[in-house]
Amino acid sequence: MNSYDVKFWEPRKIGDTAKGRWRVRWAVAGREHCQSFSAKPLADGFLTGLKKAAGDRQPFDTVTGLPVTPQQQATADGVTWYEHARAYTDAKWPRLAPISRRSVAEALTTVTIALIRDQRGAPDPALLRRFLFGWAFNPGTRNLTPPDETAGALAWIAAASLPVAALEDAATIRVALDACARTLAGKPAAATTQRRKRAVFHNAVRYAVELRLLESNPIDRIQWKAPAIAQTVDRRVVAGPAQISRLLGAVRGLSDRGEHLEAFYACLYYAYLRPSEAVMLKETDCRLPSRGWGRLDLTASAARAGRDWTDDGTARQARGLKHRAQHETRSIPIPPVLVRTLRTHLKRYGTAPDGRLFQTSRGGLIQDSAYSAVWADGRAAALTPAQQASPLAARPYDLRHAGVSLALNAGVPATEVARRAGHSIVVLLKIYAHCIDGQADVANKRIGDALGTDDDGKEAGLDDDQQA
Repeated sequence: MNSYDVKFWEPRKIGDTAKGRWRVRWAVAGREHCQSFSAKPLADGFLTGLKKAAGDRQPFDTVTGLPVTPQQQATADGVTWYEHARAYTDAKWPRLAPISRRSVAEALTTVTIALIRDQRGAPDPALLRRFLFGWAFNPGTRNLTPPDETAGALAWIAAASLPVAALEDAATIRVALDACARTLAGKPAAATTQRRKRAVFHNAVRYAVELRLLESNPIDRIQWKAPAIAQTVDRRVVAGPAQISRLLGAVRGLSDRGEHLEAFYACLYYAYLRPSEAVMLKETDCRLPSRGWGRLDLTASAARAGRDWTDDGTARQARGLKHRAQHETRSIPIPPVLVRTLRTHLKRYGTAPDGRLFQTSRGGLIQDSAYSAVWADGRAAALTPAQQASPLAARPYDLRHAGVSLALNAGVPATEVARRAGHSIVVLLKIYAHCIDGQADVANKRIGDALGTDDDGKEAGLDDDQQA
């Protein structure tokens, strides 16, 4: 924020030596600022400039303490948060994955509704959120003419939106952060949601700094801590090899669709694939010898984001592998059981026109809803009622967790497991720390040996009376 309330003090020398520095001290709206110089003439010249700006009725920035030029004032006051948020989505859209585009639009919708002057004449809240999410923050609609109702709601938010300069006020920043931390019902939002929205808001404000609408990012001055996120896998979701075998057998026996998807689920377990990677697996990616181990050379993934967020209007958009550069591959050795499963699958079902192993009846990409529904039916057929009520292998993604946990517990070095799963070692050990068995007994034995105690906790060489 800017202010005309400015107070000055005369320069003072810091230190008693001849090389002491000279400090200029002044206050803007009661907030003190200072700057030091190597010589008194420099300090006097700087103070004279400040006094001249105050005499010319230039406003001073309460954060930096410096005069605001007419050009800066006009720029900051002339751009609203709504306008800036749209410009931010336009700038980021081409380089974002479809799912990230959705996340940015969701976060900006939350923040934009919070940063308004007043509620007079506001459209229905649900409609306003839908129009902001689906039109204002979706650059894919820029060449389309919105319906009258949409255009009216966006015109209202454009007029009601606060200027970007208002973000210099800490109270305004807190309003936006509080909105990121709450659900529509006013309850605390999930920790991941809070962190994701806060990150988008921070980046959008940083973009305002790049455009020189703000001198610095005011969010960095706010003490706001998002809740901790559970980053480890719940070991209750991890199924053992025998349970996985029963689940895959149950899926195979459901229907032709279940038999078609058996190999899909097997890839998640035996090759640690993400579902978004498995849907893009092609025959040319597979090395399937008649005997022994094979190999998958992954080249692409396609997470589902929805038709409104992809470049080609499909629900999934093919991209490179997660956390890897474009066109970078990941090679994964696969055990004979998966080799046989994939050979059988190819012999019976062939491939889609573009070579993909898994396809819909029309050759399209399989969708989350389809493979999730078949998996739910497979769980019902393979698990006991108590197991069905538990988190055990509740989602197809849990097959990947089970496969990675099996490799770690089998003693495969974490570096190799991380490479095959497409993780960094740090992330791998953080996520699967609770799923590695057998380490506690080894650790206890080593500590006991160091303490000189036996397996019963007694000190070596002492009888029971001596222990007492």
